[in-house]
Amino acid sequence: MTKTFAERSFSRTFLGMLALMSATSILCNSCNQKKDKKESEKMIQKDHPVAKIVPTLHNENVPTDKRVIYLTFDDGPNRGTENLLRILHKRKVCATALLVGKHAYGSKKQLEDLHLLRQDKLIELANHSFTHAHNKYTDFYKNPIAVVHDFDTAKDSLKLYDKIARTPGRNIWRLNNITVTDLKSSSEAANSLKKAGYKVIGWDLEWKPTNKMALKENHEAMLKKVDSIFFNDLEKTSRHLVFLTHDQYLTDADSINELDLFIEKLQKSNRFVFRKISEYPGINEILN
Repeated sequence: MTKTFAERSFSRTFLGMLALMSATSILCNSCNQKKDKKESEKMIQKDHPVAKIVPTLHNENVPTDKRVIYLTFDDGPNRGTENLLRILHKRKVCATALLVGKHAYGSKKQLEDLHLLRQDKLIELANHSFTHAHNKYTDFYKNPIAVVHDFDTAKDSLKLYDKIARTPGRNIWRLNNITVTDLKSSSEAANSLKKAGYKVIGWDLEWKPTNKMALKENHEAMLKKVDSIFFNDLEKTSRHLVFLTHDQYLTDADSINELDLFIEKLQKSNRFVFRKISEYPGINEILN
């Protein structure tokens, strides 16, 4: 029988209970301190470029048998923004919208959607640049000063003052405890964003589009990917998964339904909790 990460968590919990029953409180405290230190220093598999971060879920009000999912949606406000909000309200889950400045002011409808996003308590807003690199990513990242200026322009025009950001066209992380660059040619620009105080967040799992800009896979396939990432400990921070897709993929009935079913089944499994990206471990620390 194939085991799930939930079974794995149960086994570990059961063993932990036996240990507690057979040791004195002083010995337990000593063992727990050593265990915490060991886990905080644990490295992920050698083909991954960063140390695995293992936060203490008790401090985040998340039970140890749960996993945390951060729903994030790039490139808004855009076609599909209203559909996204309807799904979130139907399922009563929170999410993060990473905005592009020029999209917010691209049309009257997009500006109206920006106001909807601002007023919605289920959504928090973060920075996805002003120009989206003009969709010329290689050229964009060659000029780190211009990259920082682009994000500053989005920050000021959209009033995004917490400086949480995601780079267009790149899966880049720049936090105190995570440094990942998917393409080395973007490293200098990413470092400049961090130096400017931006907390750059990438993603662990993306729901990609078809060539018709609809969601490519069905919800069952995506649920299997979620389980696989957690079971194989492939997330950047243990027990925390950053999920990415885009507003503009939510314009056809099938895509809307698939995202809705994806969230519904995550909820019904009773194994996950949802958080906004500002609650990601370590993201609110002052950058070194």
